[in-house]
Amino acid sequence: MTDLNALIDRLPKAELHLHLEGSLEPELMFEMARRNQVEIPFKTVDEVRAAYEFANLQEFLDIYYVGMNVLITEQDFFDLTWAYLERAHADTVRHVEVFFDPQGHTGRGVAFETVITGITRALAKAEAEWGLTSRLILCFLRHLSEEAAFETLEQAKPYLAQIEAVGLDSSELGHPPSKFERVFAAAAELGLKRVAHAGEEGPPEYVYEALDLLKIDRLDHGNRALEDEALVNRLAGEGMTFTVCPLSNLKLCGVPDLRQHPLKRMLELGLKVTVNSDDPSYFGGYVNENFKQTAVAVGLNEADIIALARNSFTGSFLPQAEIDRRLAEIDALVEAA
Repeated sequence: MTDLNALIDRLPKAELHLHLEGSLEPELMFEMARRNQVEIPFKTVDEVRAAYEFANLQEFLDIYYVGMNVLITEQDFFDLTWAYLERAHADTVRHVEVFFDPQGHTGRGVAFETVITGITRALAKAEAEWGLTSRLILCFLRHLSEEAAFETLEQAKPYLAQIEAVGLDSSELGHPPSKFERVFAAAAELGLKRVAHAGEEGPPEYVYEALDLLKIDRLDHGNRALEDEALVNRLAGEGMTFTVCPLSNLKLCGVPDLRQHPLKRMLELGLKVTVNSDDPSYFGGYVNENFKQTAVAVGLNEADIIALARNSFTGSFLPQAEIDRRLAEIDALVEAA
């Protein structure tokens, strides 16, 4: 019998749904608060962790934006990104496609250049030291206006060589993808790929909008698509990649119990799903922990685990030759086991 935990630990994988600001561990938050002389509403690391109990997405976001306030200098963004990359490397992650929220920083007076320079310096170091490749995804905050999104896209233009795609995150309910149809079209004209959070808390209609109006290349979360059989059939037929985040769904009460998570059913329906950690410092686990806990909870088998790892590369924005190289690594590891 295969030791699934050992298999998960060894398998090369990509992570396609990770918010850098959501990987800010309490210890680093306190360190940055001290060095930047920023007041935060917590006295100890334990007090921060105790606050990480959420009834819904909005309760999480309220604390998420408080934590973001400690990020000020280029070194802060480097340190944030590097801390995540060290954990990803330890989890045998070979490629990451990470989100960042520039509006959460520029709105506080932090320059766009400061944010992206710190992040990309860490990404370059990880590739140089470990061969860990990366792509950067600029997310628009959906609770802000379309006008604000256009302003951010304009700020990004000098850095387009370092940005692979645009995304859409933050408060989903009441902020449908259609609100950002025009700015996504403008991003497409600039040669950027498109992804969007849809169907996490929002209804299947939001997934249709993301597909038909934003013309997404990849679907972030997407769990509630299962409520619409025609939509499931369409997504399966199109081979759309889902970036599923099990521990996030549990922590934000999208599922009451991890045993009720739809990941196994999604695989059985022929959907191209991947496993990711979303905001791991807040949700209790990086990518391997998401694999391991979900495997036990929903009964994933060896074939499922391997399929999820393969999907993470085929669903990435890597060139085909690099995807093929990573798939060959997986095949070689499985054959040697």
